[in-house]
Amino acid sequence: QVQLVESGGGLVQPGGSLRLSCAASGFTFSSYVMSWYRQGPGKERELVASIVNTGGSINYADSVKGRFTISRDNAKNTVYLQMTSLKPEDTAVYYCKATRLWVEYWGQGTQVTVSS
Repeated sequence: QVQLVESGGGLVQPGGSLRLSCAASGFTFSSYVMSWYRQGPGKERELVASIVNTGGSINYADSVKGRFTISRDNAKNTVYLQMTSLKPEDTAVYYCKATRLWVEYWGQGTQVTVSS
C-alpha cells in the first residue's frame, strides 16, 4: 500500500522557520522524483520545489527561491522541505508528490499557517 505522510506543519510567526517531512512507503522511493506543492486559501495548487531521484537536479518556484530548501534521504524514504523567512503568503496546505513516468502519488497534506 502506497503512503506519503507529511508532517511538520503548524503555526509560525512571520520570519520564522519550519521543516516539513514526507515519509514514503509502498513503492521504490529512490526511483521517483519528489515534489512539494502547496494550495493557499482560494488559490490553485502550485509547485513549490522538486528534486530528482539522485538529488542532482532541484527546482524551485520563484516565490520561494533563497528561502526554501528541498532535500531527500533515500535511505530513509523521506523528502524534506526546510522553510525559512516565512511570510503570510506562504500560508497553505503543503503536499508532497512522488512521480515516475505516468505514475504519481500524493500525500494528504500538512497545514502551514504564517501569522502574528
